Formats: sequence, structure tokens, C-alpha cells
Amino acid sequence: QVQLVESGGGLVRAGGSLKLSCAASGILGSFVAMAWYRQAPGKQRELVATKTSGERTTYADFVKGRFAISGDSGQNTAYLQMNSLKPEDTAVYYCNGRTSLKDFWGQGTQVTVSS
Repeated sequence: QVQLVESGGGLVRAGGSLKLSCAASGILGSFVAMAWYRQAPGKQRELVATKTSGERTTYADFVKGRFAISGDSGQNTAYLQMNSLKPEDTAVYYCNGRTSLKDFWGQGTQVTVSS
């Protein structure tokens, strides 16, 4: 059974930083890509950042220059360094791992940014 476990969320003041971590278990081989999504109350889940097994990274416009995704494709780990946090970054952040057949999701970690 594939499981993704996120950690590192919490409460931080505007302008502060947090680093989220995601570790996968139960998968044979590597994900073709890992990503971070977020969902704020009353809003749809949205893509934040993606990193492929080929080390290509992409970011949503609203986090470019502030967030950085990293990780070890061989170990199926992903990290999200979040700097210059804003109150509008408040959301539950989800780790996603993608294979050629399906997507896997973590349970989410809450990030709250106070003004």
C-alpha cells in the first residue's frame, strides 16, 4: 500500500518561512513526478509546484520566487521551502506522487500564516 506522509506545517507570521516534507512508502520504483497542492477553506485544490524525476520544476505564478520544491526522486521524497509567506498562503498543503497509472495523495498538513 502506497502512503505519503507530510510534515512541517504550522503557524507562522507573515514574512516568515516554513519547510514541508513528504516521504513515500510502499511504492516499487520511483514516481514520475511529485508535487505539492494546497486547498484553502471554500476553495478548490490548486497546484503549487511540481518536480519530475528528470529534475524539472514548475511553479504556480502565485508562489514563483518565494517557494522552492526539491527532493530525491530515487527516495521518493519531496520538500517545499516556503519563504516570504503571506496570509493568503494559508491552506492545507498536500503532497502528490504520480506514477504512469495513478496519483497518490498524503493526508495534508495545515499551514497558517498570520498577519
